[in-house]
Amino acid sequence: MKKILILTAGFGDGHNAAARSLRDAIELLDDDARTEVIDLFADSYGVFNTFARKTYLGVVQYAPRLWGGIYSLLDKSPLVEKQLGNFTRLQGTLEKILAETQPDCVISTYPVYGHVIRKIYHHHHERPFRLITVVTDSITINSAWFRAPSDLFCVANEASAEVLRKGGVPEKQIRVLGFPVNPVFAEPVAELPAPVGDEPRRVLYIINTGKKKAGKAIDRLLELDHVHLTITAGRDAKLRAELIERTRKQSDRVRVLGWTNQMPELMMSHHLVISKAGGATVQEAIAARCPMIVNQVIPGQEEGNAELIWRCNLGAIGEKNREVAELVEKAFAKRAALWSEWRKNLRAASRPDAALRIAELILSEAGDDTPGRKAVKLFETAPERVMRSAPARNGNSDPAQMLLCDFHIHSNYSDGKLSVPEIVDFYGERGFDCICITDHLADPSRLLGKLSELANCTLGQEQVEEYFTVIERERQRAWRRYKMLVMTGIEFNKDGYTRKTSAHLLGIDLKAPVDPALDIPQIIEKIHEQGALAVASHPHIMKSEWGKNTLYLWENQEKFAPLLDAWEIANRNNIFNDIGLKRLPFIANSDFHKPKHIYSWKTLIHCQKDAEAIKDCIRRNEHVAITLYRDFAGALPNQGRHSFDSPATAHHLQDRLPLHVVNS
Repeated sequence: MKKILILTAGFGDGHNAAARSLRDAIELLDDDARTEVIDLFADSYGVFNTFARKTYLGVVQYAPRLWGGIYSLLDKSPLVEKQLGNFTRLQGTLEKILAETQPDCVISTYPVYGHVIRKIYHHHHERPFRLITVVTDSITINSAWFRAPSDLFCVANEASAEVLRKGGVPEKQIRVLGFPVNPVFAEPVAELPAPVGDEPRRVLYIINTGKKKAGKAIDRLLELDHVHLTITAGRDAKLRAELIERTRKQSDRVRVLGWTNQMPELMMSHHLVISKAGGATVQEAIAARCPMIVNQVIPGQEEGNAELIWRCNLGAIGEKNREVAELVEKAFAKRAALWSEWRKNLRAASRPDAALRIAELILSEAGDDTPGRKAVKLFETAPERVMRSAPARNGNSDPAQMLLCDFHIHSNYSDGKLSVPEIVDFYGERGFDCICITDHLADPSRLLGKLSELANCTLGQEQVEEYFTVIERERQRAWRRYKMLVMTGIEFNKDGYTRKTSAHLLGIDLKAPVDPALDIPQIIEKIHEQGALAVASHPHIMKSEWGKNTLYLWENQEKFAPLLDAWEIANRNNIFNDIGLKRLPFIANSDFHKPKHIYSWKTLIHCQKDAEAIKDCIRRNEHVAITLYRDFAGALPNQGRHSFDSPATAHHLQDRLPLHVVNS
């Protein structure tokens, strides 16, 4: 088993994007390789790291010239180099991880780690692992990246390689393999034809900074004939609502999205992308062969990204709204001659499979396992279960086992903190057997439903298809990596003005979307047509957690009890005794929104690890139990996975945790 440790940091989007893409690519190429992505700044410095990260983002956004000066100091001052390895707490954490895990290969996507590793092994002749530095900047590369030794340096393009050569890095240590974008970019797609005649010119406008000017920029773009805009406003609910209202009269030409997890698909289906020169965004546009118009350049590393676009003629730079609109018009003029030229250049520059090529290099450098190396828990997630080759199916002779399940989880598609991939890793690393991601979907015919969607508290109607696609992709990865079942679900919100007129209904293991505007009996019928479960979510009064009570289903239980498959008998830290007293079928869930919610009620089911078997137990209300989830004895909530304890699995829980309301 090859053990690969990927080190990243949350200071800029490129570092984390590269780390995640490499992990996914390694797992696609080698089922036996164990890969861990760790942000040691977050793990070592906690709240201070959060403050530092917000300060960095604030300086970059509101004082770009100040950041340019800081960047230049980091690049040129020899005194700074000496300080880059002086992260004492981080060094201690990393030293412990390296000693106890003995990885075969360490990948750094952030320049500080090379300096810290050099300090750790200052008195040793050689490191016991291969170190590969993946440089996430382009052309204007800070020397901090290569002033510390590394076995290999991977760069995105030849211009970046030349910077390293001039900095004294030997040719044999440089690999020009592209930027590791999401492996989805490497999937074959139909060639996007040049937009001519009356065909729509599909333009993707990614808003990050410069939000105050976005409205005027959009107005100018919509003055152009045949331009159709897709706008992403991120997590800014107020901005999204303002843009929807601003473009209402042109709604047939405008689509306003909030946060999205399908940037690869958007870039590959649009003719142009307009955004600032962020490292990940520029490299994703190149991978998607989507010409880019840069509307903002932050001094420092973004200058190199913008120069790459200009030098290779892959798009244009226009930081004023008028310039951007003129460039878009020019791109599509004369039967899209300029756009076609950009597109031709992008075909030559694009390396959409870069993550896979770098993953091949990493696996080669990792080599074979060294005999006698210590096997450690950091790289082992429920190893006895990883050996199984496929999920159990109906008729499978695999024996029944105790399965740890959570059927009520929210991602950042609605009001959760973690993305779908982050949720999969969070639960998978803790040995869960089955989870269902159930983001809110509001009834758009109700005023409260419309408001909650505009506030990004629920799935947007335009996001539902994407939501199903992303969870299906993660379902496959979850089984491949953790042997964990992942179901697609939705929490249907029927919010009224009082608690007795409000209902939340879980649809568990859905195969396709269901119209949230239907009345509740109709929604339940549509859920059952898919073989999914309909479950009453927090149907009783919640006391231990703040939250809006949704009592409509409970107040009308005579009507709904025959229709529902189960009721939540416990939600977060609430337990609803009345559900048990009524002898209604039950499950228990965390109603997960953020990591600390993992310490809450969960469902234990004794059956084969198979979605149909699990649902059958719930319907029959047999072999179902509930438990309060806790980590191993002695593990503190803030220790995370770096305590090197084995993940808590259902196989161990039956011996360690109290079971409640067992129904056999």
